Amino acid sequence: MINKQSIWALSLFSLILVLSVYYITIPNELPVSKTKNNDVKVEKIDNNSTIQTLKVEKKEELDKKSDELKKILTDKNKTQEEKNNAYEELKLLNVLKGKEDEIELYIKDKYKLDNYVKINNDQVRVVIIKKEKNDKLAAQLMDTVQSYFNEKMYISVKFDN
Repeated sequence: MINKQSIWALSLFSLILVLSVYYITIPNELPVSKTKNNDVKVEKIDNNSTIQTLKVEKKEELDKKSDELKKILTDKNKTQEEKNNAYEELKLLNVLKGKEDEIELYIKDKYKLDNYVKINNDQVRVVIIKKEKNDKLAAQLMDTVQSYFNEKMYISVKFDN
């Protein structure tokens, strides 16, 4: 029999998924301007769909992994060692998520750039929304990201528009 907590969690996840899809698919406001011939000209604003898509994918991946680990923690058939490992992995996921958010916020504040950060083991992937590729900026971003870690990380910076 399904318990109330499972139904509630599934309902909440479904609501988040529906809202995420809704906000991704709606276009930004389309400014309308008239030309000399009174023809209507629509100018589309870039809505950074690449960043939004990456963030939604990351969130879905994190939620899925988190749910798997929580099931292990609540499973009565699992050993204490398996539960401890699942708990430690869940803590690590939360720490990495916090660090990713912290780095994204810092880049947004300092460099005024929309960005996406994904940490995977000793690799950090950074995607920046900017038309021109800038080697100096990439090097600065790599130094900035590395400053958040004690050990050497392999950092990649990708410019997207």
